[in-house]
Amino acid sequence: MSTERAAGALLVVLPLAFNLCFFLLARSFDYPDILRRPTSEVLARFRAGGARLLLLWWAFALTAVLLAPVAVLLAVALVGAGRSVVAVAATIGVLAGVVQFLGLVRWPFLVPYLARVDADAGPARREAIDVVFQSFNRYLGVAVGEHLGYLFTGGWSVVSGVALIQATNTPWWLGAAGIVVGGLLAVCSLEFVGGFEPDGWKLAAALTPIAYVAWSVWLIAVGVALLF
Repeated sequence: MSTERAAGALLVVLPLAFNLCFFLLARSFDYPDILRRPTSEVLARFRAGGARLLLLWWAFALTAVLLAPVAVLLAVALVGAGRSVVAVAATIGVLAGVVQFLGLVRWPFLVPYLARVDADAGPARREAIDVVFQSFNRYLGVAVGEHLGYLFTGGWSVVSGVALIQATNTPWWLGAAGIVVGGLLAVCSLEFVGGFEPDGWKLAAALTPIAYVAWSVWLIAVGVALLF
């Protein structure tokens, strides 16, 4: 299989796998709305999900890892794009995959332990569990997974968009679309920055699902262009 076809195939597989896992988590765990519920309720729902939910979170985390080879293969597959541009794009894309994985991997490894301890905990210990869960949610979930994840993913999309415009084997408009979608994701990364930290920026919260749907469609379109 050529590099172009490998990149194209992964560009199609990544958004499909990501959205499938997200859909299944929303259906079985009420994610992400469940995060607005009290910690004890979140952990109780997690325990009720059993091994199936645990494996689903693990698979969801692995979709973030998949972004790294996608970024590298796309950089290699674009014929005629500037070497410095594709190098920067690949680097940012790998970083995006790493930080999103770090944000998600707490669910299949840290949260199961907290859920087990919470099951038989008294009031004092349950309060401690709440602090631990919410602290990791803010640090790994919001700061690393969402803030840095959205920022690096948006940056990768923008720089990849520039490379797509320069490339001779992809239509220029796919590059323009990537720049727009990447800019939206960068805006979404500001949801809990500065004065928005306590409650979040409502505009960014509303834009995030729209931006990720648009990003998914863009990835598939780039993948199809490379495949055919």
